[in-house]
Amino acid sequence: MDTPAMQDEQLEILQFLQGQPAFAALPEEALHRVATSVDVRYFKAGSSILESGQPAEFWFVLRSGAVEVFRRDGTLYNRLTEGGHFGEAGLLQKKKVRFPVTALEDTLLYLIPEAIFTELFDTQEAFADQVETEDRTRLRQVVSRREESNQLMSATVETLIGREPVTLPQTASALEAAQAMTEAGVSSLLILEQDRSLAEPVMAGIITDRDLRTRLIAGGLSYDTPVSDIMTSQLVTVEHNQLVFEAMLQMLRHNVHHLPVMRHDKPLGVIALSDVVHYESRNSLFVVSSIFRQTSVDELVALTSDVRASFVRMVNEDASSRMVGSAMALIGRSFKQQLLALAEAELGPPPVPYCFLALGSMARNEQLLVTDQDNALILDNRFDPVRHDAYFSALAAFVSDGLARCGYSYCTGGIMATNAKWRQPMKVWEGYFSQWIEQPTAETLLSANIFFDLDGVWGQTDWAEQLRKLIARKAKGNSRFLASMARNALLRTPPLGFFKDFVVEADGRHSKAINLKRRGTAPMADLIRVHALAVGSLAQNSFERLQDVVAAGVLPPGRGQDLHDSLEFISTVRIRNQADDLVAGLEPDNSIEPDKLSAFERKSLRDAFSILGDAQTYLKFRYQPGRAS
Repeated sequence: MDTPAMQDEQLEILQFLQGQPAFAALPEEALHRVATSVDVRYFKAGSSILESGQPAEFWFVLRSGAVEVFRRDGTLYNRLTEGGHFGEAGLLQKKKVRFPVTALEDTLLYLIPEAIFTELFDTQEAFADQVETEDRTRLRQVVSRREESNQLMSATVETLIGREPVTLPQTASALEAAQAMTEAGVSSLLILEQDRSLAEPVMAGIITDRDLRTRLIAGGLSYDTPVSDIMTSQLVTVEHNQLVFEAMLQMLRHNVHHLPVMRHDKPLGVIALSDVVHYESRNSLFVVSSIFRQTSVDELVALTSDVRASFVRMVNEDASSRMVGSAMALIGRSFKQQLLALAEAELGPPPVPYCFLALGSMARNEQLLVTDQDNALILDNRFDPVRHDAYFSALAAFVSDGLARCGYSYCTGGIMATNAKWRQPMKVWEGYFSQWIEQPTAETLLSANIFFDLDGVWGQTDWAEQLRKLIARKAKGNSRFLASMARNALLRTPPLGFFKDFVVEADGRHSKAINLKRRGTAPMADLIRVHALAVGSLAQNSFERLQDVVAAGVLPPGRGQDLHDSLEFISTVRIRNQADDLVAGLEPDNSIEPDKLSAFERKSLRDAFSILGDAQTYLKFRYQPGRAS
């Protein structure tokens, strides 16, 4: 095929591109089209080339000079010189610039239009391989870019500390506390207790401006009241090297607005809600706060639109799947807690102590919008069905019906506290788990699988911890039990054919789709759970379980990171698909149609499913019946 004559400038562009790895394997006709479509632009040193969030219209190749690519928080991400390229992240994902770019020196750039770049990426495999490295390396790059560009996943708590903590002894008065807070311009004080046996005072509690309002002034107490009478003594703290994201989760879980930051058991400072809000979408924090202010089921139901808005906003701000899953699980947990408070207000105090359990994705902190309710009740061993069960049956119905109205559909398998089988004394639960683990069959464990993800959300929550310890103790090294769990974990396989092409099926409103939960995140969580049980991990979250599994040396080198990246990417696609459905006015589901994804997303999703398939093969080999684990 003849190509049109090229001008001198275009010939110079062509010669330069021919010497670059990304273009070396392009057919002559394609290379000519690129050279004739290039827009040449000059940028002075220090000038802005791209700003985060603007439309992504070009792919950039450096002809001369140097540029710096930054994360959204302003830290340096990359520095490029002649032959380097940038802008592909925005073009391949949301058609919006993800990383700001500034000219470090006087710079000459070749701008290749988005349509030309996308066509090359979709049709020229060698070009795509150079732009995004193949297989697991590509997936690692995709996931790490998301994590590095989101400050919640990289910033540590100590970066939020602006000053040393302001302290007072617990003998100080409320008036002195108010004066100290005003003079220092802070909203909280740490209260210290002088322990004569220790060289330094220890923390006795914290007092906030909110405490002064609600406990002192509203309570009509004297300004001379000791701070020890109005402080919060049950402290929730965070370590200095934990992530800002983890501090956010602490605030969500405990509904507090101030966290003392600790290092070697000493307070470094205090971070407030306003500090975290600087990094995080306020919605998820405020939705939880709103839930605990509602006084009826109708009022809780009215918050469901806020929950969905919070979900969409987190997705639009590129929150990781772990962040979204944790925030949504904590929101769901808060609904349960407030419903239980309302139930006790209506039914009266419980006749014996109890613990309300969250199961499945909520317990793992991996919950999304499309989910049903899975829960159970642990009752005190003094429980007498004749005298007490009417109360707990009514309590379970109140909570279950309320959750259904708030968007958490009933469990079709009956895994709810409304089912008398899952409303039992502690000794019965211990018997359940002992039997499941010591006398396992794949069939009985199929229905019991979800109970190995459990978390206490109300009442005697330490009972849930006791069960987790029992499970870890009995499951570790039990080859017969692990083989049965592994067999069940292999029932759901990734949707790839023999030649690694996608296997699609009709699903709901989709005619050719992949259910990302059923064929992706669920089997991934299942196989990680088996490894975690094998090493005696007490973690609940799949990412945290993976850390324990890797530390125990169960997986071949590098496989743990592969599994992390695979789970993160599949979950991210699933999350974004649900957010897109909401924005389009559709009811969200777990299915995507591969044909509607970009070539980049299809390749990365195929990589992730391949990793899952390999991991299932390894699981089958490692936990064969009769094989020592």
